[in-house]
Amino acid sequence: MRLNYHHLYYFWTVARVGHLTRAAESLHISQSALSGQIRKLEESLGHDLFIREGRRLKLSEAGRLAFSYAEAIFQQGEELGELFRSGMLAKRDVLKVGAVATLSRNFQEGFLRPLLGRKDLDLKLQSGSLDDLLRRLSAHRLDLILSNQPVQGDEQNPLRSRRLARQPVSVIGPPGDSEMSEVPRSLNGRTLIVPGPDSHIRQAFDQLCEYHGIYPTIIAEVDDMAMMRLLTRDTGHFAVLPRVVVRDELKTGVLQDYGALPGVFEEFYAISIRRQFQQALVTQLLTQPAEELLTFAPEPA
Repeated sequence: MRLNYHHLYYFWTVARVGHLTRAAESLHISQSALSGQIRKLEESLGHDLFIREGRRLKLSEAGRLAFSYAEAIFQQGEELGELFRSGMLAKRDVLKVGAVATLSRNFQEGFLRPLLGRKDLDLKLQSGSLDDLLRRLSAHRLDLILSNQPVQGDEQNPLRSRRLARQPVSVIGPPGDSEMSEVPRSLNGRTLIVPGPDSHIRQAFDQLCEYHGIYPTIIAEVDDMAMMRLLTRDTGHFAVLPRVVVRDELKTGVLQDYGALPGVFEEFYAISIRRQFQQALVTQLLTQPAEELLTFAPEPA
């Protein structure tokens, strides 16, 4: 069988757009003609490449494999054009990573550190809700998602959640408070900044308080970890936070860790689509030791 690259290009365009009519418009051909070209490619490969869900098209397992090859083929085609236009080949890998908006920026930086500064890499970072990022991942607009909760895949959505690291959640606040000597009991009656009610950290913290009969005064519920960091640093109130969020403040002594909350943890996950051939850059990131993702220098004495 000799592959028809014209048909493959049409398939690649439809797969990227996810909609036959819009793809036909962008290619300036009729929808029926485009459908016919896709059908010929499926016949030559011996597999259906799309699953039709209403008006939208979703890649089948064979379609996902074909798409990964088409991406590489047409990216090389663009590089070939660039070579003849500029006289030099600018070989650049592309990695598209999404992160849920509530995830610690420090953790994201630590996870991506092996790739930062590479001149041969085009690193694209996006943030959003988990549902929005999963839609982008399914449409192949992302290679990987960083999340603080796993997702369950199935045959239609072959998602894989890999736990990267797990860390305790601490009581963080201004240094030198001698009354904060017994965590969590010292929190009774304290003003406190906590994650929002949908957070796994918050749910575990509420259960801990209920079990021990502790009643703090909640002055702020914050979904965004970057904002929690600023409020904890600038207001003088205590907060329920993973250490990695305030890594720099702990190093410099601006804030102090008064102790881990028993049974309260934050977990970090990488979510990807199962593929027969995983991108080498993704493999490099996923094989990092968990302790290196959370390690930082000791606080000054």
